[in-house]
Amino acid sequence: MAETFEPLSNDLILRAARGEPVERPPIWVMRQAGRYLPEYNQAKGGRDFFSVCRDPELASTITLQPILRYANLIDAAIIFSDILVIPQAMGMTVEMLEAKGPHFPNPLRKPEDLSQLKSEVDVRAELAYVFDAIRLTRRKLAGRVPLIGFVGAPWTLMSYMVEGGGSKTFMFVKTWIFKHPSTTHSLLARITDVCVEFLAHQVLAGAQMLQVFDSWAGELSPHDFRTFALPYIRRISARVPVRIKELGGEPVPMTIFAKGAWYALDELCESGYQVVGLDWTHDPESAVAVANGRVTLQGNMDPNVLYGGREAITQAVERIAKGFGGGRKGWIVNLGHGITPFVDPEDLKWFFEETRRVTGASE
Repeated sequence: MAETFEPLSNDLILRAARGEPVERPPIWVMRQAGRYLPEYNQAKGGRDFFSVCRDPELASTITLQPILRYANLIDAAIIFSDILVIPQAMGMTVEMLEAKGPHFPNPLRKPEDLSQLKSEVDVRAELAYVFDAIRLTRRKLAGRVPLIGFVGAPWTLMSYMVEGGGSKTFMFVKTWIFKHPSTTHSLLARITDVCVEFLAHQVLAGAQMLQVFDSWAGELSPHDFRTFALPYIRRISARVPVRIKELGGEPVPMTIFAKGAWYALDELCESGYQVVGLDWTHDPESAVAVANGRVTLQGNMDPNVLYGGREAITQAVERIAKGFGGGRKGWIVNLGHGITPFVDPEDLKWFFEETRRVTGASE
């Protein structure tokens, strides 16, 4: 059974996700708990990134940092974790190297390498630290705002597992999907199974909304996205609510964010999610027309506008708010991707405040 926590005093994002009219558009930003905040760097200290993720107390502290700094300006928290905890749970070693990013010492370069993966993954045991962090964070939030859980999409996770980290060419994973399509689908299905279980147990632990990040979706052609990404995105949205109910919980709103897959917006609106996240390559007015009320849209200011100063931020906020029709229904304010490490926290605050001003909500 799901845990019991204090009732929400701010459920704005949940109402917006369900497509209900709201008094103002809710706001949060991807990677809002992270390196741009001095308090994050102080809390992390010299510790390894994944050791921080595995420490529920520290992960919950970091999750709350933007909520405390931007009190009454953010309408959701997102648990501090990483999409690559899934490959770790499946048996792979993943390191986070300073100034380089994620690194897999033994990537899956050929089908024979699949032997390093566990045949069965006990998600509750392997990822218990995430569920503990969610429970602890819900208690600390005390109903202030909802808590978002998340997972990486199967295509993106497979890309990391095969490439061994980030990539500019995606040569290894493209070789794999075109040379070994049957084995590719088998691996994507295995990853999907773990993702479904992970998301369901996040909700049982206390997550009130879920997001699926397909960060490398834009590396696929439209045909290949429909072949290797979209079927597993849909499988997650179909199976997670069923699994939550099997475990004694209640389903929550779900968001799909397929970065770079601008060509698939219509299909994503029919993929079973209540919210579709947009990167900054989408024109808001065009996206609203395509969505046509089927889903709530989330996004989508270019995060790098935050480096342009307050006038640039104000102009972007005004333009985007107009494109989304003011946001009283069907819009969750966010960036078009995660906030980057060198942003001045005061400029992000300006983004929040200007959004409130422009949308007619000055609290």
